[in-house]
Amino acid sequence: MSIPPLNDLIELGAISEAQGLRGQLKVRPHSPDPVALLSSKTLWLSLIPRRDAVVAASVEQASLTQYKVKSAKIHSGNVVIALDGVTDRDQALALKGARILVGRDAFPKAESDSYYWIDLIGCQVINLQGEVLGDVLDVTENGAHGVIAIGDTTSKDAKYLVPFVKEVVQEVDLENKKITLDWQSDW
Repeated sequence: MSIPPLNDLIELGAISEAQGLRGQLKVRPHSPDPVALLSSKTLWLSLIPRRDAVVAASVEQASLTQYKVKSAKIHSGNVVIALDGVTDRDQALALKGARILVGRDAFPKAESDSYYWIDLIGCQVINLQGEVLGDVLDVTENGAHGVIAIGDTTSKDAKYLVPFVKEVVQEVDLENKKITLDWQSDW
């Protein structure tokens, strides 16, 4: 199989440690509900530390290695994965720190009025008065609901932290990368 474009790969976690003696990997998932990570049959590993590092896309793409997933389960807040070809602890330890990426096609289809957070990042945010508030920089979970950080993509400075709840979010137009909020610019 050929290496997919980086835009089609979503980072779901990172290998934090070897688990046991038979090559299993302890993965720190980026999501509290790692359904795509648990259900993926194949994944890609990148040993390049961070996607926003100053690394040419061609170098990162060349560093990707595809693995078949033999098993994946939740254990103590982590995901324990067994990969085809990783059979002992030394091989597993050599992958420590690798980022785990999965093709977008491995994700279950989002339900109506549900969104993958990765799709919200980069959307332009406007309020009901038509004022541009900025772009979505990040989405985090605070326990009760998601929170979107809105600001300037160049400086990465967040100007607003807004609850991602239906009372505030009026419209999400992923096709045009635009979100409309009931939120004032002076709040």
